Amino acid sequence: MTRDIAIQSAAEHYDSGRFLEDLGRRVAARTESQEADSADRLHAYLADEIAPLLKACGFTSRIVANPVKGAGPFLIAHRHESDTLPTVLTYGHGDVVRGYDAQWHEGLAPWRITVDGDRWYGRGTADNKGQHSINLAALQAALKARGGRLGFNVKLLYETGEEVGSPGLHALCEQLRDELSADVLIASDGPRVSAHRPTVFLGSRGLVNFRLDVKLRDGGHHSGNWGGLLRNPGVTLANAIASMVDAQGRILVEGLRPPPISASVRRALADIEVGGYPGEPAIDADYGEPTLTPTERVFGWNSLEVLAFRTGNPDKPVNAIPPSAFAHMQLRFVVGTDWQNLESIVRRHLDERGFTHVELDVERGVPATRVDPENAWVRWALRSIRDTTGMQPALLPNLGGTLPNDVFAHVLGMPTLWVPHSYPGCSQHAPNEHLLGPVAREALQIMAALFWDLGAGRPDAADAAGRQTSSSALS
Repeated sequence: MTRDIAIQSAAEHYDSGRFLEDLGRRVAARTESQEADSADRLHAYLADEIAPLLKACGFTSRIVANPVKGAGPFLIAHRHESDTLPTVLTYGHGDVVRGYDAQWHEGLAPWRITVDGDRWYGRGTADNKGQHSINLAALQAALKARGGRLGFNVKLLYETGEEVGSPGLHALCEQLRDELSADVLIASDGPRVSAHRPTVFLGSRGLVNFRLDVKLRDGGHHSGNWGGLLRNPGVTLANAIASMVDAQGRILVEGLRPPPISASVRRALADIEVGGYPGEPAIDADYGEPTLTPTERVFGWNSLEVLAFRTGNPDKPVNAIPPSAFAHMQLRFVVGTDWQNLESIVRRHLDERGFTHVELDVERGVPATRVDPENAWVRWALRSIRDTTGMQPALLPNLGGTLPNDVFAHVLGMPTLWVPHSYPGCSQHAPNEHLLGPVAREALQIMAALFWDLGAGRPDAADAAGRQTSSSALS
Protein backbone atom coordinates (compact mmCIF):
# COMPACT_ATOMS: atom_id res chain seq x y z
CA MET A 1 0.00 0.00 0.00
CA THR A 2 1.92 3.03 -1.29
CA ARG A 3 1.30 6.34 -2.94
CA ASP A 4 2.85 5.03 -6.15
CA ILE A 5 0.32 2.21 -6.30
CA ALA A 6 -2.54 4.74 -6.17
CA ILE A 7 -0.93 6.72 -9.00
CA GLN A 8 -0.34 3.57 -11.05
CA SER A 9 -3.89 2.37 -10.52
CA ALA A 10 -5.27 5.68 -11.77
CA ALA A 11 -3.06 5.55 -14.87
CA GLU A 12 -4.16 1.98 -15.61
CA HIS A 13 -7.79 3.07 -15.41
CA TYR A 14 -7.05 5.46 -18.26
CA ASP A 15 -4.74 3.18 -20.26
CA SER A 16 -7.20 0.26 -20.19
CA GLY A 17 -9.93 2.33 -21.85
CA ARG A 18 -12.26 2.04 -18.86
CA PHE A 19 -12.20 5.77 -18.20
CA LEU A 20 -13.12 6.54 -21.82
CA GLU A 21 -15.91 3.97 -21.65
CA ASP A 22 -17.34 5.46 -18.46
CA LEU A 23 -17.15 9.01 -19.76
CA GLY A 24 -18.68 8.01 -23.09
CA ARG A 25 -21.70 6.60 -21.31
CA ARG A 26 -22.10 9.81 -19.28
CA VAL A 27 -21.69 12.10 -22.28
CA ALA A 28 -24.44 10.15 -24.07
CA ALA A 29 -26.93 11.33 -21.43
CA ARG A 30 -28.57 14.50 -22.79
CA THR A 31 -28.63 16.39 -19.51
CA GLU A 32 -29.36 19.86 -20.92
CA SER A 33 -30.70 21.71 -17.89
CA GLN A 34 -31.97 24.59 -20.07
CA GLU A 35 -34.54 22.33 -21.73
CA ALA A 36 -38.02 22.15 -20.20
CA ASP A 37 -38.26 18.37 -20.72
CA SER A 38 -34.93 17.52 -19.07
CA ALA A 39 -36.19 16.57 -15.57
CA ASP A 40 -36.27 12.80 -16.11
CA ARG A 41 -32.84 12.75 -17.77
CA LEU A 42 -31.28 14.82 -15.00
CA HIS A 43 -32.72 12.49 -12.35
CA ALA A 44 -31.60 9.40 -14.27
CA TYR A 45 -28.02 10.67 -14.52
CA LEU A 46 -27.77 10.82 -10.74
CA ALA A 47 -29.83 7.73 -9.93
CA ASP A 48 -28.66 5.36 -12.67
CA GLU A 49 -25.13 6.53 -13.43
CA ILE A 50 -23.61 8.08 -10.30
CA ALA A 51 -25.39 6.42 -7.37
CA PRO A 52 -24.49 2.79 -8.32
CA LEU A 53 -20.80 3.68 -8.62
CA LEU A 54 -20.86 5.36 -5.22
CA LYS A 55 -22.60 2.37 -3.65
CA ALA A 56 -19.83 0.10 -4.94
CA CYS A 57 -17.31 2.41 -3.23
CA GLY A 58 -19.03 2.20 0.15
CA PHE A 59 -21.09 5.39 -0.03
CA THR A 60 -24.66 5.83 1.07
CA SER A 61 -26.51 8.24 -1.17
CA ARG A 62 -29.92 9.72 -1.82
CA ILE A 63 -31.57 11.93 -4.42
CA VAL A 64 -32.88 15.18 -2.93
CA ALA A 65 -35.60 17.25 -4.57
CA ASN A 66 -34.70 20.84 -5.36
CA PRO A 67 -36.19 23.44 -3.01
CA VAL A 68 -36.96 25.49 -6.15
CA LYS A 69 -40.00 24.10 -7.92
CA GLY A 70 -39.19 22.74 -11.36
CA ALA A 71 -35.40 22.84 -10.90
CA GLY A 72 -33.17 19.76 -11.18
CA PRO A 73 -32.48 17.38 -8.28
CA PHE A 74 -29.38 16.93 -6.13
CA LEU A 75 -27.47 13.84 -5.04
CA ILE A 76 -25.92 13.75 -1.57
CA ALA A 77 -23.59 10.91 -0.59
CA HIS A 78 -21.50 10.01 2.46
CA ARG A 79 -18.60 7.69 3.20
CA HIS A 80 -17.68 7.88 6.89
CA GLU A 81 -14.68 6.05 8.35
CA SER A 82 -14.05 7.74 11.70
CA ASP A 83 -15.03 10.82 13.70
CA THR A 84 -11.32 11.49 14.26
CA LEU A 85 -10.47 11.75 10.56
CA PRO A 86 -10.70 14.85 8.35
CA THR A 87 -13.77 15.21 6.16
CA VAL A 88 -13.73 16.32 2.54
CA LEU A 89 -16.70 17.67 0.63
CA THR A 90 -16.50 17.26 -3.14
CA TYR A 91 -18.86 18.69 -5.74
CA GLY A 92 -19.80 18.31 -9.38
CA HIS A 93 -22.67 19.00 -11.72
CA GLY A 94 -24.29 16.54 -14.07
CA ASP A 95 -26.03 19.06 -16.30
CA VAL A 96 -24.54 20.54 -19.46
CA VAL A 97 -25.34 23.42 -21.77
CA ARG A 98 -27.36 22.78 -24.93
CA GLY A 99 -25.71 20.52 -27.46
CA TYR A 100 -26.16 22.79 -30.51
CA ASP A 101 -26.01 19.58 -32.53
CA ALA A 102 -25.96 21.15 -36.00
CA GLN A 103 -23.05 23.48 -35.24
CA TRP A 104 -20.37 20.88 -34.54
CA HIS A 105 -17.67 20.15 -37.09
CA GLU A 106 -18.33 17.41 -39.61
CA GLY A 107 -17.90 13.99 -38.03
CA LEU A 108 -18.45 15.29 -34.49
CA ALA A 109 -21.57 15.16 -32.34
CA PRO A 110 -22.29 16.40 -28.82
CA TRP A 111 -23.76 13.14 -27.47
CA ARG A 112 -20.96 10.75 -28.33
CA ILE A 113 -17.24 10.96 -27.68
CA THR A 114 -15.10 11.23 -30.78
CA VAL A 115 -11.36 10.80 -30.21
CA ASP A 116 -9.20 12.79 -32.61
CA GLY A 117 -5.57 12.71 -31.54
CA ASP A 118 -5.36 14.11 -28.02
CA ARG A 119 -8.85 15.61 -28.19
CA TRP A 120 -11.94 13.86 -26.85
CA TYR A 121 -14.92 15.68 -28.33
CA GLY A 122 -18.36 15.62 -26.72
CA ARG A 123 -20.67 17.81 -24.67
CA GLY A 124 -19.66 17.69 -21.00
CA THR A 125 -16.21 16.24 -21.59
CA ALA A 126 -14.72 19.44 -20.15
CA ASP A 127 -17.69 20.82 -18.23
CA ASN A 128 -18.30 18.99 -15.97
CA LYS A 129 -18.73 15.27 -16.64
CA GLY A 130 -15.10 14.70 -17.55
CA GLN A 131 -13.89 16.54 -14.47
CA HIS A 132 -16.08 14.83 -11.89
CA SER A 133 -15.48 11.47 -13.61
CA ILE A 134 -11.74 11.98 -13.06
CA ASN A 135 -12.29 12.66 -9.35
CA LEU A 136 -14.57 9.66 -8.89
CA ALA A 137 -12.05 7.36 -10.58
CA ALA A 138 -9.23 8.83 -8.48
CA LEU A 139 -11.18 8.13 -5.28
CA GLN A 140 -11.55 4.53 -6.47
CA ALA A 141 -7.80 4.29 -7.11
CA ALA A 142 -6.93 5.63 -3.65
CA LEU A 143 -9.47 3.30 -2.04
CA LYS A 144 -8.01 0.30 -3.86
CA ALA A 145 -4.42 1.24 -3.03
CA ARG A 146 -5.21 1.52 0.69
CA GLY A 147 -6.97 -1.84 0.79
CA GLY A 148 -10.56 -0.62 1.01
CA ARG A 149 -9.97 2.45 3.18
CA LEU A 150 -9.39 6.10 2.36
CA GLY A 151 -8.12 7.40 5.68
CA PHE A 152 -10.61 10.30 5.60
CA ASN A 153 -14.34 10.86 5.34
CA VAL A 154 -16.04 12.01 2.15
CA LYS A 155 -19.25 13.91 1.50
CA LEU A 156 -20.37 14.39 -2.07
CA LEU A 157 -22.81 16.91 -3.50
CA TYR A 158 -23.91 16.81 -7.13
CA GLU A 159 -26.34 19.26 -8.66
CA THR A 160 -28.08 19.29 -12.04
CA GLY A 161 -28.65 23.02 -12.52
CA GLU A 162 -25.24 24.70 -12.52
CA GLU A 163 -25.61 25.74 -16.15
CA VAL A 164 -28.81 27.66 -15.31
CA GLY A 165 -27.45 29.44 -12.26
CA SER A 166 -27.59 26.66 -9.61
CA PRO A 167 -31.20 27.27 -8.51
CA GLY A 168 -31.82 25.87 -5.04
CA LEU A 169 -28.16 25.24 -4.22
CA HIS A 170 -27.95 28.01 -1.63
CA ALA A 171 -31.24 27.01 -0.04
CA LEU A 172 -30.26 23.33 0.10
CA CYS A 173 -26.94 24.09 1.76
CA GLU A 174 -28.64 26.37 4.26
CA GLN A 175 -31.08 23.59 5.14
CA LEU A 176 -28.40 20.87 5.32
CA ARG A 177 -25.52 22.92 6.68
CA ASP A 178 -24.70 20.42 9.44
CA GLU A 179 -24.97 17.40 7.17
CA LEU A 180 -22.70 18.95 4.54
CA SER A 181 -20.13 20.42 6.93
CA ALA A 182 -16.52 19.44 6.19
CA ASP A 183 -12.95 20.52 6.79
CA VAL A 184 -12.34 21.43 3.15
CA LEU A 185 -13.90 21.42 -0.30
CA ILE A 186 -11.87 19.67 -3.00
CA ALA A 187 -13.57 19.87 -6.39
CA SER A 188 -12.87 20.41 -10.08
CA ASP A 189 -14.32 22.79 -12.64
CA GLY A 190 -13.03 25.45 -14.99
CA PRO A 191 -9.70 25.43 -16.84
CA ARG A 192 -6.06 25.19 -15.88
CA VAL A 193 -4.01 28.24 -16.77
CA SER A 194 -2.70 26.13 -19.66
CA ALA A 195 -2.89 22.53 -20.79
CA HIS A 196 0.70 21.98 -19.69
CA ARG A 197 0.54 23.29 -16.13
CA PRO A 198 -1.46 21.78 -13.25
CA THR A 199 -3.43 24.47 -11.46
CA VAL A 200 -5.12 25.12 -8.13
CA PHE A 201 -7.55 27.99 -7.68
CA LEU A 202 -9.02 29.05 -4.36
CA GLY A 203 -12.26 30.80 -5.28
CA SER A 204 -13.76 32.77 -8.10
CA ARG A 205 -14.40 36.31 -9.17
CA GLY A 206 -17.89 37.58 -8.49
CA LEU A 207 -20.37 38.57 -11.15
CA VAL A 208 -23.17 41.11 -11.41
CA ASN A 209 -25.02 42.07 -14.59
CA PHE A 210 -26.96 45.27 -15.08
CA ARG A 211 -28.85 47.00 -17.86
CA LEU A 212 -28.74 50.64 -18.92
CA ASP A 213 -31.74 52.06 -20.78
CA VAL A 214 -32.36 55.41 -22.46
CA LYS A 215 -36.03 55.84 -23.46
CA LEU A 216 -36.62 59.35 -24.78
CA ARG A 217 -39.76 59.27 -26.93
CA ASP A 218 -42.20 57.13 -28.89
CA GLY A 219 -41.04 56.30 -32.38
CA GLY A 220 -38.18 57.54 -34.54
CA HIS A 221 -37.94 60.92 -36.25
CA HIS A 222 -36.34 61.85 -39.58
CA SER A 223 -32.63 62.57 -39.03
CA GLY A 224 -32.61 65.32 -41.66
CA ASN A 225 -35.52 67.24 -40.20
CA TRP A 226 -34.73 66.64 -36.53
CA GLY A 227 -31.02 65.89 -36.37
CA GLY A 228 -29.29 68.26 -33.98
CA LEU A 229 -32.62 69.14 -32.34
CA LEU A 230 -33.50 65.87 -30.63
CA ARG A 231 -31.30 64.13 -28.11
CA ASN A 232 -30.04 60.87 -29.61
CA PRO A 233 -30.40 57.98 -27.12
CA GLY A 234 -27.54 56.07 -28.72
CA VAL A 235 -25.18 59.02 -28.30
CA THR A 236 -26.38 59.56 -24.73
CA LEU A 237 -25.85 55.92 -23.80
CA ALA A 238 -22.47 55.66 -25.53
CA ASN A 239 -21.22 58.65 -23.58
CA ALA A 240 -22.65 57.33 -20.32
CA ILE A 241 -20.75 54.08 -20.81
CA ALA A 242 -17.60 55.99 -21.78
CA SER A 243 -17.83 57.83 -18.46
CA MET A 244 -17.73 54.46 -16.68
CA VAL A 245 -14.95 52.66 -18.57
CA ASP A 246 -12.42 54.34 -20.86
CA ALA A 247 -11.23 53.31 -24.31
CA GLN A 248 -8.44 51.20 -22.78
CA GLY A 249 -10.75 49.29 -20.45
CA ARG A 250 -9.88 51.15 -17.24
CA ILE A 251 -12.80 51.38 -14.81
CA LEU A 252 -13.58 55.05 -14.08
CA VAL A 253 -16.24 54.51 -11.41
CA GLU A 254 -14.24 54.58 -8.19
CA GLY A 255 -16.78 52.47 -6.27
CA LEU A 256 -16.49 49.64 -8.82
CA ARG A 257 -12.73 49.37 -8.47
CA PRO A 258 -11.26 46.79 -6.05
CA PRO A 259 -8.80 47.45 -3.25
CA PRO A 260 -5.10 47.23 -4.15
CA ILE A 261 -3.80 43.74 -4.87
CA SER A 262 -2.37 42.22 -1.69
CA ALA A 263 1.21 41.06 -1.42
CA SER A 264 0.22 37.39 -1.03
CA VAL A 265 -1.98 37.49 -4.15
CA ARG A 266 0.71 39.30 -6.12
CA ARG A 267 3.26 36.64 -5.10
CA ALA A 268 0.92 33.83 -6.13
CA LEU A 269 0.40 35.38 -9.58
CA ALA A 270 4.03 36.33 -10.21
CA ASP A 271 5.01 33.20 -12.18
CA ILE A 272 1.75 32.77 -14.12
CA GLU A 273 1.30 33.81 -17.74
CA VAL A 274 -2.02 33.92 -19.55
CA GLY A 275 -2.63 33.48 -23.26
CA GLY A 276 -0.22 32.70 -26.05
CA TYR A 277 -1.38 29.15 -26.77
CA PRO A 278 -2.85 27.80 -30.03
CA GLY A 279 -6.55 28.53 -30.41
CA GLU A 280 -6.52 31.41 -27.90
CA PRO A 281 -7.04 35.05 -28.92
CA ALA A 282 -4.09 37.41 -28.81
CA ILE A 283 -4.03 39.52 -25.64
CA ASP A 284 -4.27 43.30 -26.06
CA ALA A 285 -1.30 44.24 -23.90
CA ASP A 286 -2.32 47.90 -23.59
CA TYR A 287 -5.94 47.17 -22.58
CA GLY A 288 -7.10 47.09 -18.97
CA GLU A 289 -5.82 48.61 -15.77
CA PRO A 290 -2.41 50.21 -16.41
CA THR A 291 0.57 49.15 -14.23
CA LEU A 292 -0.91 45.64 -13.84
CA THR A 293 0.28 42.56 -15.68
CA PRO A 294 -2.26 40.70 -17.86
CA THR A 295 -2.37 37.97 -15.21
CA GLU A 296 -3.13 40.48 -12.45
CA ARG A 297 -5.88 42.05 -14.57
CA VAL A 298 -7.85 38.84 -14.96
CA PHE A 299 -7.18 37.17 -11.60
CA GLY A 300 -6.56 40.08 -9.25
CA TRP A 301 -8.66 42.96 -10.56
CA ASN A 302 -12.13 43.90 -11.80
CA SER A 303 -13.39 44.24 -15.36
CA LEU A 304 -16.40 46.18 -16.64
CA GLU A 305 -17.73 44.84 -19.93
CA VAL A 306 -20.36 45.82 -22.48
CA LEU A 307 -22.04 42.52 -23.39
CA ALA A 308 -24.57 44.02 -25.81
CA PHE A 309 -25.55 47.47 -27.12
CA ARG A 310 -28.53 48.27 -29.29
CA THR A 311 -30.16 51.37 -30.70
CA GLY A 312 -32.30 51.76 -33.80
CA ASN A 313 -32.33 48.79 -36.20
CA PRO A 314 -28.73 47.55 -36.62
CA ASP A 315 -29.68 45.04 -39.34
CA LYS A 316 -31.64 47.55 -41.45
CA PRO A 317 -30.73 51.09 -40.39
CA VAL A 318 -32.97 53.94 -41.52
CA ASN A 319 -32.52 57.72 -41.64
CA ALA A 320 -34.19 58.31 -38.31
CA ILE A 321 -33.18 59.28 -34.81
CA PRO A 322 -34.10 56.21 -32.72
CA PRO A 323 -36.38 56.60 -29.72
CA SER A 324 -34.38 54.41 -27.33
CA ALA A 325 -31.15 52.55 -26.65
CA PHE A 326 -30.04 49.91 -24.18
CA ALA A 327 -26.89 48.10 -23.13
CA HIS A 328 -26.24 44.97 -21.10
CA MET A 329 -23.27 45.51 -18.79
CA GLN A 330 -21.29 43.13 -16.61
CA LEU A 331 -18.92 43.63 -13.69
CA ARG A 332 -16.53 40.79 -12.84
CA PHE A 333 -15.01 41.54 -9.46
CA VAL A 334 -12.63 40.25 -6.81
CA VAL A 335 -12.98 40.09 -3.05
CA GLY A 336 -13.19 43.52 -1.44
CA THR A 337 -15.36 45.16 -4.11
CA ASP A 338 -18.49 46.95 -2.85
CA TRP A 339 -20.64 45.15 -5.41
CA GLN A 340 -23.77 44.95 -3.26
CA ASN A 341 -24.08 48.73 -3.51
CA LEU A 342 -23.55 48.75 -7.27
CA GLU A 343 -26.94 50.29 -7.99
CA SER A 344 -26.41 53.34 -5.78
CA ILE A 345 -22.77 53.70 -6.89
CA VAL A 346 -23.63 53.69 -10.60
CA ARG A 347 -26.73 55.84 -10.15
CA ARG A 348 -24.76 58.51 -8.31
CA HIS A 349 -21.98 58.39 -10.91
CA LEU A 350 -24.41 58.87 -13.80
CA ASP A 351 -26.42 61.60 -12.13
CA GLU A 352 -23.33 63.61 -11.20
CA ARG A 353 -22.34 63.61 -14.88
CA GLY A 354 -25.74 64.66 -16.19
CA PHE A 355 -26.91 61.24 -17.39
CA THR A 356 -30.23 61.41 -15.58
CA HIS A 357 -31.97 60.05 -18.69
CA VAL A 358 -30.19 56.72 -18.26
CA GLU A 359 -32.26 54.14 -16.38
CA LEU A 360 -30.51 51.40 -14.39
CA ASP A 361 -31.68 47.87 -13.63
CA VAL A 362 -29.36 45.63 -11.58
CA GLU A 363 -29.71 41.83 -11.59
CA ARG A 364 -28.88 39.53 -8.67
CA GLY A 365 -25.11 39.02 -8.34
CA VAL A 366 -22.78 36.23 -7.26
CA PRO A 367 -20.21 37.07 -4.54
CA ALA A 368 -16.47 36.79 -5.03
CA THR A 369 -14.53 34.28 -2.92
CA ARG A 370 -10.87 33.70 -2.19
CA VAL A 371 -8.88 31.59 0.28
CA ASP A 372 -5.66 33.02 1.67
CA PRO A 373 -2.84 31.57 -0.50
CA GLU A 374 -0.88 30.94 2.74
CA ASN A 375 -3.59 28.63 4.15
CA ALA A 376 -2.26 25.23 5.31
CA TRP A 377 -4.65 23.35 3.01
CA VAL A 378 -3.28 25.31 0.06
CA ARG A 379 0.35 24.52 0.90
CA TRP A 380 -0.58 20.86 1.34
CA ALA A 381 -2.31 20.62 -2.04
CA LEU A 382 0.50 22.38 -3.88
CA ARG A 383 3.08 20.08 -2.31
CA SER A 384 1.07 16.99 -3.25
CA ILE A 385 0.71 18.02 -6.89
CA ARG A 386 4.38 19.00 -7.10
CA ASP A 387 5.40 15.61 -5.70
CA THR A 388 3.23 13.85 -8.28
CA THR A 389 4.10 15.81 -11.40
CA GLY A 390 7.58 17.13 -10.66
CA MET A 391 6.49 20.67 -11.50
CA GLN A 392 5.26 23.63 -9.48
CA PRO A 393 1.51 24.01 -10.03
CA ALA A 394 0.02 27.39 -10.83
CA LEU A 395 -1.79 28.92 -7.86
CA LEU A 396 -4.69 31.26 -8.64
CA PRO A 397 -6.19 33.04 -5.63
CA ASN A 398 -9.41 32.99 -7.65
CA LEU A 399 -10.66 31.90 -11.04
CA GLY A 400 -11.22 34.67 -13.57
CA GLY A 401 -14.74 33.35 -14.15
CA THR A 402 -17.52 32.64 -11.69
CA LEU A 403 -18.63 29.49 -9.88
CA PRO A 404 -21.14 28.99 -7.04
CA ASN A 405 -18.17 28.84 -4.67
CA ASP A 406 -19.78 31.25 -2.21
CA VAL A 407 -22.08 28.39 -1.17
CA PHE A 408 -19.09 26.44 0.13
CA ALA A 409 -17.01 29.37 1.35
CA HIS A 410 -19.78 31.44 2.96
CA VAL A 411 -22.83 29.24 3.59
CA LEU A 412 -20.90 26.11 4.63
CA GLY A 413 -17.85 28.06 5.83
CA MET A 414 -14.92 25.97 4.60
CA PRO A 415 -11.69 26.57 2.66
CA THR A 416 -12.11 25.73 -1.01
CA LEU A 417 -9.55 24.03 -3.26
CA TRP A 418 -10.39 23.67 -6.95
CA VAL A 419 -8.12 21.50 -9.11
CA PRO A 420 -9.28 21.96 -12.72
CA HIS A 421 -8.78 19.30 -15.40
CA SER A 422 -9.69 21.31 -18.49
CA TYR A 423 -7.74 23.98 -20.39
CA PRO A 424 -8.56 27.42 -21.84
CA GLY A 425 -9.03 26.19 -25.43
CA CYS A 426 -11.55 23.44 -24.61
CA SER A 427 -14.54 25.18 -26.31
CA GLN A 428 -16.51 24.95 -23.09
CA HIS A 429 -20.18 25.94 -23.67
CA ALA A 430 -19.56 26.04 -27.42
CA PRO A 431 -19.73 23.52 -30.27
CA ASN A 432 -16.74 21.15 -30.42
CA GLU A 433 -16.22 21.02 -26.64
CA HIS A 434 -13.41 18.64 -25.79
CA LEU A 435 -11.17 17.20 -23.11
CA LEU A 436 -7.49 16.56 -23.70
CA GLY A 437 -6.64 12.90 -23.16
CA PRO A 438 -3.11 13.47 -21.81
CA VAL A 439 -4.43 16.07 -19.35
CA ALA A 440 -7.11 13.62 -18.20
CA ARG A 441 -4.49 10.92 -17.59
CA GLU A 442 -2.28 13.27 -15.61
CA ALA A 443 -5.29 14.58 -13.67
CA LEU A 444 -6.29 11.04 -12.67
CA GLN A 445 -2.83 10.55 -11.19
CA ILE A 446 -2.80 13.97 -9.50
CA MET A 447 -6.14 13.39 -7.81
CA ALA A 448 -5.39 9.79 -6.78
CA ALA A 449 -2.19 11.00 -5.11
CA LEU A 450 -3.99 13.96 -3.53
CA PHE A 451 -6.55 11.63 -1.98
CA TRP A 452 -3.80 9.25 -0.88
CA ASP A 453 -1.96 12.10 0.80
CA LEU A 454 -5.08 13.19 2.64
CA GLY A 455 -5.42 9.67 3.98
CA ALA A 456 -1.88 9.94 5.34
CA GLY A 457 -2.70 12.87 7.63
CA ARG A 458 -4.15 16.35 7.89
CA PRO A 459 -2.22 19.20 6.25
CA ASP A 460 -1.26 20.74 9.60
CA ALA A 461 0.26 17.42 10.68
CA ALA A 462 2.04 17.10 7.36
CA ASP A 463 3.49 20.59 7.72
CA ALA A 464 4.93 19.63 11.08
CA ALA A 465 6.19 16.17 10.29
CA GLY A 466 6.89 16.28 6.55
CA ARG A 467 5.70 13.74 4.02
CA GLN A 468 5.27 10.25 5.50
CA THR A 469 4.61 8.36 2.26
CA SER A 470 6.62 7.54 -0.82
CA SER A 471 6.27 9.82 -3.84
CA SER A 472 7.59 9.97 -7.36
CA ALA A 473 7.13 12.41 -10.20
CA LEU A 474 5.23 11.23 -13.28
CA SER A 475 7.34 9.75 -16.00
